[in-house]
Amino acid sequence: MSNSTQNNFNYPITFRRFRIDLLYPLRRWVDSIKINNEEFAHFLCNLIPCTCPFERDVTILGKTFHIPPLCKLNPLYDEVVGLRLRALSYLEGDCGEDITQYIC
Repeated sequence: MSNSTQNNFNYPITFRRFRIDLLYPLRRWVDSIKINNEEFAHFLCNLIPCTCPFERDVTILGKTFHIPPLCKLNPLYDEVVGLRLRALSYLEGDCGEDITQYIC
């Protein structure tokens, strides 16, 4: 008598779970953006904040509540942060500019 979760060789049957990433084309597109213009790099550094703008402390009726950073909920967060890092690297490395104004 065999268990339905095991095959004849006494190895558990494993089912592959297929995970479909619907945002994969958009992730690939953001990762493929080339930064080869100084103005474009400045634009990206100004557009993408260095810290999550949603994290803050809110006081309601004398009680202070902390709202945690919600940027990690963005499914493209890592790609956008990587794009900002590439822009900063371009400005400092290729253009030789001081990027301390963009560092928080």
